[in-house]
Amino acid sequence: MISQKCYIFGALRPKELVYKPGKDDLVIAADKGVEVLSGLGIVPDVIIGDFDSLGYTPSGKNVQVLPVVKDDTDIGYAIKYALLEGYTDFVIYGGIGGLIDHTYANIQLAAYVSKHGGRAIFVGDDYYVTAITDNSIHLKGESKRISVFAADTKVSGVTVKGLKYELENAELKSSFPLGVSNEFIGKDANISVKSGTLIIMTQTKI
Repeated sequence: MISQKCYIFGALRPKELVYKPGKDDLVIAADKGVEVLSGLGIVPDVIIGDFDSLGYTPSGKNVQVLPVVKDDTDIGYAIKYALLEGYTDFVIYGGIGGLIDHTYANIQLAAYVSKHGGRAIFVGDDYYVTAITDNSIHLKGESKRISVFAADTKVSGVTVKGLKYELENAELKSSFPLGVSNEFIGKDANISVKSGTLIIMTQTKI
């Protein structure tokens, strides 16, 4: 396991770099993320994609060219590459917003990383998305919105403390949005799950 973070940049340019890569972190450009990183003045360590969005294929030893017809999205492949390299802590830009199907796919990828022992934070312009599996998360209290969803058919032992609407050892299902549209009330919050994976979407920095 590697202590450094992996930063992945997709096609959507962020309003700001809320989290900034350190000199020892791994930076991956996924397809059109090449242009995003160029505009930010950041040189990627690895470039991955089929480059249908970018419109041309970059050259270099750090470029991995993927087939257009494949099971993984470019961001999904980048995540799997980094997991195999030992990275478990991810910050991903350019995956939330834009096309709704790709946004949903990236929400699923947050769950995928969690189920493989890692933590991915997808950073959008107005929201952060992450996931926890059989685990807990502590969030700083701000007057903003937060929602919690079941990534699995059934998630049990869900406890939410410190938010406007609290839960104690509850069960959430992927077929019903019980955890939607909660609110911070000026204090820190704790969310935990005993069995299963939770998707957490919040306007508060994770």
